[in-house]
Amino acid sequence: MSLSAKVMTALKEAMKSKDQTALTALRAVKSAILLAQTETGSKEELTEEQELKLLQKQVKQRKDSAAVYIDQGREDLAEPELAEAKVIEQFLPEAMSEDEVAKIVEDIIAKTGAEGMKDMGKVMGMASKELAGRADGKTISNIVKAKLA
Repeated sequence: MSLSAKVMTALKEAMKSKDQTALTALRAVKSAILLAQTETGSKEELTEEQELKLLQKQVKQRKDSAAVYIDQGREDLAEPELAEAKVIEQFLPEAMSEDEVAKIVEDIIAKTGAEGMKDMGKVMGMASKELAGRADGKTISNIVKAKLA
């Protein structure tokens, strides 16, 4: 089942259960999927990699918004953002632990023969592709920096 089909099913369930938080989050995801499809100029389904990036972007936007609200002392606005992020995260594959990410990064460093910060771009590119959807870019970046420093 494609992501858009899963989102539509979840959207129908949220409508039936009158879950406003889930409805808002799922409508945003549906909108982002449609926008991404029209950007390419075709009505074809998105690839799994594109879908994962789209979902990660949606989750990141909500977490960033929540962080801003919390910094401003507006927990009342941060709560719905975090709740929407949780709804969207259910469509992402299970996130990897930092130890698992570190092992994969070490393997990539060994494969590429990276020896310092000058090789960070090469390692990040490979790590980002391999870990797409299973770890966020910030975590990958921090681990790569630590390993290459």
